Amino acid sequence: MLRRIIKIDRELCNGCGACAAACHEGAIAMVDGKALLTREDYCDGLGDCLPACPTGAITFEEREAPAYDHAAVLRSKAEAAAGAPLPCGCPGSQARAIVRPAGDAAGTAPVSSQLSQWPVQIKLVPVKAPYFDGADLLVAADCTAYAYGNFHNEFIRNRVTLIGCPKLDEGDYSEKLTQIIAGNNIRSLTIVRMEVPCCGGIEQAARRALQASGKFIPWRVVTVSTDGRLLN
Repeated sequence: MLRRIIKIDRELCNGCGACAAACHEGAIAMVDGKALLTREDYCDGLGDCLPACPTGAITFEEREAPAYDHAAVLRSKAEAAAGAPLPCGCPGSQARAIVRPAGDAAGTAPVSSQLSQWPVQIKLVPVKAPYFDGADLLVAADCTAYAYGNFHNEFIRNRVTLIGCPKLDEGDYSEKLTQIIAGNNIRSLTIVRMEVPCCGGIEQAARRALQASGKFIPWRVVTVSTDGRLLN
């Protein structure tokens, strides 16, 4: 049948996963780090996902598509609520328990914070500050510090720290990060992200900012697993 349905431009998609989270019907999935309309019969054509997209990658089009199947959507939601594997949506939003081996519990010795500046949220930090002069910059997804136990000592120590969540924060970090890198004497850039696809937004924003700044500085990406391991 001919009907209105969403269209996702995967070139514009930054992999933040916001559209998948906003789609109450579960029509959108994150595939290879990008949003994809995987169930046309789950898309009701109302477009709750459009305002959630920070890059304008989602639009409407009118074309031949299966009819919206409300009954199938309800069955899918019931299966998900019962604990069945989710057919779509951001994998990073799936609940999971982390079982640690015996002897892996946290110790009782106090651990000193290595944070060298405040604020740390990308949205709040100024674009110019004395602590940026000659700084080694850390841009990290906020979940990484909770997932990786030695985060302060291995990543925050001797670095200026900026954190954010591309799935929950509104807008794109690229412009702000570009101003920081271009307008200050940044020596190096370390990007730390979670392994879940929606966390790719912070990596891509930092990459774009570095390219847009016109500067050539050492940089690397570190990925943390959901059970607290460094994957690279």
